[in-house]
Amino acid sequence: MKNTNLIGLDSDKAKELAEKLNELLANYSIFYQNTRGYHWNIKGEKFFELHVKFEELYNDLVLKIDEVAERILTLGHTPKHNYADYRAASQIKESAQVSDGIVAVEDILSSFQTIIILQRELLTLSSDADDEGTSALMSDYISSQEKLVWMYSSFLNK
Repeated sequence: MKNTNLIGLDSDKAKELAEKLNELLANYSIFYQNTRGYHWNIKGEKFFELHVKFEELYNDLVLKIDEVAERILTLGHTPKHNYADYRAASQIKESAQVSDGIVAVEDILSSFQTIIILQRELLTLSSDADDEGTSALMSDYISSQEKLVWMYSSFLNK
């Protein structure tokens, strides 16, 4: 049982998972703030529909941000918490002010693609580490987000 953390995972593998989770946390945090901006700035004929959908999305994202940070802590590591670190680590970039619903939804779909790819990487890492907690979290996220991708794509007639 040497080289294991408090929850019985290999310490080196837990560190690798925490680093990848911090990358996910950075992407989620930028995605969250972008979505808040879309909610605040949306205009046009789909305002009422998209304003509500964007609020639903950012409320879900803020919950995931907290869960990912808590998972990092559970693994025995420290979640990053400032935007300088997030901007440096995130593949999702901060968006400019967006008031066009189509542009916002396209950006949301691109962000989901980035997030889902990262989560699939985390599934592989967590499986290799026998980390059921991270695996279950990522599986749940992926399945709900795949449905959202379908719905947002349908909005765009894709």
